[in-house]
Amino acid sequence: MWRGDRVEEGAGLRLPELRLPDIKLPEFHMPELKLPDIKLPEFKMPEIRLPQLRLGNLRPRWPIIQGGMAIRISTGRLAGAVAEAGGIGVIAGTGMSEDELGAEIRIARAIAPRGVIGVNVMFAVRRFAELVQRAIDEGIDVVISGAGFSRDMFAWGRAAKVPIVPIVCSAKLARVSQDLGAAGVVVEGKEAGGHLGTDRSMQALVPEVREAVDIPVIAAGGIVEAADVVRAFEMGADGVQMGIRFAASKESNAADSLKQVYLRATDEDILLIQSPVGLPGRAIRNKFTEDLAAGRVEPSKECSACLKKCSRAFCIREALCRAQQGDVETGLIFSGQYVGRVHEILPAKEIIDRLVRQVLELRAAALTKRTPIPSTAPAGGSTSRS
Repeated sequence: MWRGDRVEEGAGLRLPELRLPDIKLPEFHMPELKLPDIKLPEFKMPEIRLPQLRLGNLRPRWPIIQGGMAIRISTGRLAGAVAEAGGIGVIAGTGMSEDELGAEIRIARAIAPRGVIGVNVMFAVRRFAELVQRAIDEGIDVVISGAGFSRDMFAWGRAAKVPIVPIVCSAKLARVSQDLGAAGVVVEGKEAGGHLGTDRSMQALVPEVREAVDIPVIAAGGIVEAADVVRAFEMGADGVQMGIRFAASKESNAADSLKQVYLRATDEDILLIQSPVGLPGRAIRNKFTEDLAAGRVEPSKECSACLKKCSRAFCIREALCRAQQGDVETGLIFSGQYVGRVHEILPAKEIIDRLVRQVLELRAAALTKRTPIPSTAPAGGSTSRS
């Protein structure tokens, strides 16, 4: 009950029941929306791979050749390890007897029965023909030769069905090699170690040779890292040859003290010497090179006449052997120009595996930057921007 402005406690308060009328909303149907059938072009990222190097019937897994470094740096153990890892392992036959070369080939073959194994013999050595023939008799897969040019070796290779690959330093000599039956050519620039046939860079030579010949072109000289390999491929090379990187490997036959010299060397330590062969040679500065420059190196009293032509200013065979055996002061240490980029001694397989992985990564990154986004405009149409 209401009493004044209060509601008495206990009083029941009832509100009338409110009923709303039934309201029916009309049914609403969304109209069917039909979009035109647009087919986007299929886009697949190209598969990233390395070039396939083909030398005659040879197909190594990777287009990487380990340089033949004399004397006795590149022996059967190193060549076998490189071949087993998928590259082309090369034994340096220069400075060896035929029997020693045969034994080293058998060592390499035992390590890599299915790998590609080659020999490198300087044309300048007196027993060039005998060494090449012994390698062929031992079943070598490929013969590489530089420091001069032999026309006869192409006939030997043709008769035995063994690919012959000369080292050249000009488009002209590359064309001559192709005409004579070369399976490919190694194009070596001034950045290489050891005896040099040119004062021009590998970057200048490779494009010229690539344009001049149809056979495989292998770039050499100054190739140490993955970026060097990628640049060589971009210039048209089908493969690369690497020396100093493998000289500083676990399987290299260089003495440990010599390998440590490779690791310590900088760009400032690299110089040219005049070899008694009649060619300049790239080496690492040490007491021997200083004495040579000062005229303090005396001619050898004994000469084995190992070279076809020799000035006999000093015995290069003895000097190279001293370095290989660990005498890094009075021995001659041949090396490529960029040995300063080598920072650790690794197994040959790890060198190749790292190199291949890094090259593929660099090529993939470069391809991603260069690949345009595919157009979605209809065929025959165009896009515009106002």
